[in-house]
Amino acid sequence: MQVILDKNAAKKLERTNESLKSRIVEALNGLSKEPPRGDIKKLQGRSDYRLRIGDYRLLFRIENNMIIVTNIAPRGQAY
Repeated sequence: MQVILDKNAAKKLERTNESLKSRIVEALNGLSKEPPRGDIKKLQGRSDYRLRIGDYRLLFRIENNMIIVTNIAPRGQAY
């Protein structure tokens, strides 16, 4: 699957420190595999999913065989 970051997620990825950025990029590579890899769960009451990366959460949705990342944030701020 193709992984796309929206503007908000791309800005947050640019502003993170290098060690966290490398972990996020590694997780994004895992999402592009078939089937997607990582600690993924569907969010209740929403059509979105989340990927846990330590204390950070990567929120995404699946549309037309593409994964669109909408947010990258610490756990307390992600939802």
